[in-house]
Amino acid sequence: MSKFESSQKEIEKLVKEFKENEHIYKSKTFDEENTKINFINKFFIALGWDVYNDSGIAPQYKDVEFEDTMLVGGKPKAPDYCFRIGGVRKFFVEAKKPSADIEHDRKYAFQLKRYTWSGGLSIGLLTDFEELAIYEPKTAPKKTHNTSVDRTKYYKYTEYVEKWDEIYNTFSKEAVLCGKFDKFVENNDRSKKGTSSVDTEFLKTIEEWRLELARNIALRNKKLTVTELNFSVQLIIDRIIFLRIAEDRGIEKYGQLKKLTELTKNQKDNYPIYKAFIELCKKADTKYNSGLFHFTEEEDISLSADTLTPKLHVDDSKLKKIINGLYYPDCPYEFSMISTEILGNIYEQFLGKVIRLTDGHQAKVEDKPEVKKAGGIYYTPQYIVEYIVENTIGELLKGKTPNKVSKLRFLDPSCGSGSFLLGAYQKLLYWHLEYYSNLEQAPKNVIYAGKDGIPRLTIQEKKRILLNNIYGVDIDSQAVEVTKLSLLLKVLEDENKDVLESQQKLIQERALPYLEII
Repeated sequence: MSKFESSQKEIEKLVKEFKENEHIYKSKTFDEENTKINFINKFFIALGWDVYNDSGIAPQYKDVEFEDTMLVGGKPKAPDYCFRIGGVRKFFVEAKKPSADIEHDRKYAFQLKRYTWSGGLSIGLLTDFEELAIYEPKTAPKKTHNTSVDRTKYYKYTEYVEKWDEIYNTFSKEAVLCGKFDKFVENNDRSKKGTSSVDTEFLKTIEEWRLELARNIALRNKKLTVTELNFSVQLIIDRIIFLRIAEDRGIEKYGQLKKLTELTKNQKDNYPIYKAFIELCKKADTKYNSGLFHFTEEEDISLSADTLTPKLHVDDSKLKKIINGLYYPDCPYEFSMISTEILGNIYEQFLGKVIRLTDGHQAKVEDKPEVKKAGGIYYTPQYIVEYIVENTIGELLKGKTPNKVSKLRFLDPSCGSGSFLLGAYQKLLYWHLEYYSNLEQAPKNVIYAGKDGIPRLTIQEKKRILLNNIYGVDIDSQAVEVTKLSLLLKVLEDENKDVLESQQKLIQERALPYLEII
């Protein structure tokens, strides 16, 4: 019996089971978790996916990544399933209980599309087993969109057996491995007219922030030099992005930035939102360090403390507009899904422009001279980064121990936004995790098992690897800052607030390393 024939028999059993007891499964008491266990997991097992990792492969390479059902700010932290090949995301699946109206209720489609679009993926699946909807978000998702927008396929469970050939040849593991899945998404080309990707849209967003902040800060702070203006605007944007991503990852309290916008101006306190934002950043200084938040001189940190941004005057209306645009349901971005690599590509384009001041101290944003001369910015695609890293660093790591790896140094002498350094760092993290996971008893200070039982490197170990092995240089100081931001966000990947705080208490140091500018 072929894999397809075997899977077809399994789906026939599931469909029969659901049909015979449909009144029970569609009742409001039959919840989402039971739907996953009894139907959705089995549906994808029938499609050949190793849902429970029965093969026992390393966690970073397993087929299916389940997300924590913990709520952050009253909303799910991430999609229920992420299906992967060799650790590379292929598509998300968002699960609901059968009593949910997937066909007509737009909030479910909006939720899935935010995850899929923000994650830079072409395909997302929404299912309660009774229904299966396939979405290919081509533009920024909107809560007002009808459920039919970007929906390319829709099946009722009664159609599964009849159309199993179509479903299997698109979403089975076999179909993904042999390229049929990729053929299915070929028409979802975001370079076509009328389409937009998350990196394109978010680049537009932060470019608007830069222009608005530059104009306002130049207007309200007449003594500011052009260097100070560029520094201030970049730092404010970096801090907003860092804190907002930390919120969606569950590292910071969800909605703390938005809460600042509820402050109102009074006669005794001008610029209350901006002042409260600086106080929030100072609080972050005690938790993260890293140079991104550095307001007090310290003996072991050579970087001068930031005494400039706390003294700035920034109109609350500008900050309010920026911050309010970063939250559900109006915001199309799901920041926990925007990878550090996507963010790096966005920043690479962003760094192609610079703020200048006119004789009247008005801010203008224009291409850097070297960008004008080159005819634009060209960034290295992620797959090329991965190929180079795998065939250089990957080869170098073979047969080594952590002690020998600790003696290696990886330098990018023209790091730009840090794409190669990020790739190198990610490879080292994967290598160390796999090495320690295969030991009968790994050192407790380098690896731990999360609540889900999956082994992870401690933040202490991730910091050690970054400081010990990764080095970068660039003539553009803004590029260096972006590289540092990207690497720091990479340190915080897969962390949550409770684990982070417990590890901090244990090692008695800030969560992030200080990445010194030499």
